[in-house]
Amino acid sequence: MAAVVQVVWAPELLGYDFGAGHPMAPLRLELTMELARVLGLLSGDDVRLVGAGPASDALLQTVHESAYVAAVHAASDRGTPDPARGLGTDDDPVFRGMHEAAARIVTGSVDAVLAVWRGDAEHAVNLTGGMHHAMPGAASGFCVYNDAAVAIHRLLDEGAQRVAYVDLDAHHGDGVQKVFWDDPRVLTVSVHESGHTLFPGTGHARETGGPGAPGTAVNVALPAHTRDAAWLRAIDAVVPAVVREFAPELIVSQHGCDAHIEDPITNLGVSIDAERLGAVRMHDLAHEVAGGRWVALGGGGYAILDVVPRAWTHVIGIATHHPVDPATRVPEEWQEEVVRRYGRRGPEHMTDGEPAVFRPWAAGYDPSDDVDRAIRATRAAVFPLLGLDPEHD
Repeated sequence: MAAVVQVVWAPELLGYDFGAGHPMAPLRLELTMELARVLGLLSGDDVRLVGAGPASDALLQTVHESAYVAAVHAASDRGTPDPARGLGTDDDPVFRGMHEAAARIVTGSVDAVLAVWRGDAEHAVNLTGGMHHAMPGAASGFCVYNDAAVAIHRLLDEGAQRVAYVDLDAHHGDGVQKVFWDDPRVLTVSVHESGHTLFPGTGHARETGGPGAPGTAVNVALPAHTRDAAWLRAIDAVVPAVVREFAPELIVSQHGCDAHIEDPITNLGVSIDAERLGAVRMHDLAHEVAGGRWVALGGGGYAILDVVPRAWTHVIGIATHHPVDPATRVPEEWQEEVVRRYGRRGPEHMTDGEPAVFRPWAAGYDPSDDVDRAIRATRAAVFPLLGLDPEHD
């Protein structure tokens, strides 16, 4: 397999912009890629930077309804809202060029999975992607087109028989789950804040897949204010076991970093250090069960200066096999750019100073702990459907 890592990036991808004041600010991507650049993660011979043109309507319609794609075109070209299809809402305001901007993100993810599947790259990263809320017939939660679902669908058309999608965003990966709800070829795993306290209100343990694909939807719904040790424990207790049992040929993971304690729109309490370890686990799992075939996507993350650039630069470092030591000082060149834009410095180090340690699930279940009860509910609901023992690893 080729040693090169494909990283999707071009200035045109900053066009996905809902306007001033919207949480999904493209500046978060610009600052991330600049931090990765000054840390030397994008310049090696083993890294291939690629842009992305807009996906064709035919490609989009492998997942999205034709009427919805037409509605996005109308919103894009004429500014025509369609609230019934999620276009023109507070979450998804219409803007000129919306279709092209969203369709570029889809191309980036499709090209990434195909490069890895065909052996042209070992890993791939598209931090502009991870638009996991978009539904077949509607925009939702800042997401216009579901790049992850279209990319996985394209993989299936290419001949893949088993694809695992693992979502570490604070929000449930509801759109991807919906698209593949009854498809036994796709495992969707989401570790997120409970829908009882956070949008989109779904992703409960009892959601385990359709009648034709029982056990292929796996949801760990965590209570608000879950911190590092419990978040990592939840991943450890569920994700490796179900992915190993499913034995995917390729893993697509979504690394929304809005589980961070400083994120302004979620209620979890995770650190940069835990999110970094989450990405390490996905990388290592891909090498263990999928021949190293791994595609990492972005997603949520709304602490634009203090969290997103560091979290996603760590993802790039892990994918390129040049991991950034958490103790690394944030380069002064990047800080100067941040001061120019924000009038203040960003974080001084690539760490929050947290140990990112946890008690493995095998160490025992605590019935008095809210997170342990959530983990146990997921294992009880889905493990037997996959032939796993919910009581033991």
